[in-house]
Amino acid sequence: MDYAGFFRSELDALRESGNYRHFAELERRCGAFPRAQFHGGPAADEVTIWCSNDYLGMGQHPDVLAAMHEALDTTGAGAGGTRNISGTTHAHVLLEAELADLHGKEAALLFTSGYVSNWATLGTLGARIPGLTILSDSLNHASMIEGIRHSRADRVIWAHNDLADLEAKLAALPLDAPKLIAFESVYSMDGDIAPIAAICDLAERYNAMTYLDEVHAVGLYGPRGGGIAEREGLMDRITVIEGTLGKAFGVMGGYIAASADLCDFIRSHASGFIFTTALPPAVAAGALASVRHLKASGAERAAHQDRVANLRARLDEIGLPHQENPSHIIPVMVGCPVKCKYITDRLLADYGIYIQPINYPTVPKGTERLRITPSPVHSAAQTDQLVGALEELWAQCQLARLPMAAQ
Repeated sequence: MDYAGFFRSELDALRESGNYRHFAELERRCGAFPRAQFHGGPAADEVTIWCSNDYLGMGQHPDVLAAMHEALDTTGAGAGGTRNISGTTHAHVLLEAELADLHGKEAALLFTSGYVSNWATLGTLGARIPGLTILSDSLNHASMIEGIRHSRADRVIWAHNDLADLEAKLAALPLDAPKLIAFESVYSMDGDIAPIAAICDLAERYNAMTYLDEVHAVGLYGPRGGGIAEREGLMDRITVIEGTLGKAFGVMGGYIAASADLCDFIRSHASGFIFTTALPPAVAAGALASVRHLKASGAERAAHQDRVANLRARLDEIGLPHQENPSHIIPVMVGCPVKCKYITDRLLADYGIYIQPINYPTVPKGTERLRITPSPVHSAAQTDQLVGALEELWAQCQLARLPMAAQ
């Protein structure tokens, strides 16, 4: 077999279909974010980022930076190994306690990323609980899907946010058989929100545990930033709440919050936890400062929602089709991978605006989009520039101006 030729032809096919992923080399500017330095290519030296998951700008918050500097100066750079060998530091213990408190749970367990926390936890539960069936929402994140596959547990896929389909699939299983319903609160590509209370009702009726991924909600919703489940008063009804420290909290890492025994069970059996080096203590300290700040301050969340509402209204004024949803994620629908890539290329090269195109396989073919995430640190002038650029490019590409929600 011509191995090199195979790799080359596969990559060429991705490029021809418009689905090849290009990475823009950006250097964030602390104190100036969402402005960033762009390295390479024909774009302006500085660009404005409109697709970051640092939703609240906490990656440059003074409290976070001060905590990281102090931890780096006092403890050094690395954790020293896995949590078992020498990597459980005081910062890790404090952060886990803070996260458990955030979600009203007995305990929490840190991982190196949100991807790993989903993969390791679902993989371990599915593999270790005899006869467990995992019922997974059809739009669950790749990390959840991979964890469920890795577990080799029986799995049932239910139609996205479809309570009737979920109930039918629960009812088809023996009432006394172990079950786990895995779903997300805010879905990252469409921005819709799960009917958490109704799912909990079904879980209780059919003797199932619940696993809720809140990565796109923690820090952003609820009076203390505990997510959608906190906002709706449902945290006590969820078996496992999973979250990330790398989005609204602005740092890095993932976690679960649950009962002390469940967290200890995962700690004791999950290879994705046991055999990987722990987060550096400076990272844990920065995340701890971020969580503590957002527990006490609602100003960032209020400003965030204001920026989101403003941009939605501006897009409506010029007729750009964006999916209506109750969250902070604004999917501007293009519907063609080539045009989607062209628009983002022109935004970067001609306007100094960075938005990554979202194409297949991240979203289904025909639903290609720009995923825009306004933040409290985006200015009115930057919003004006974005809206003006999109209006010009929409006309240039002869794209329809019909709101997707109206179709």
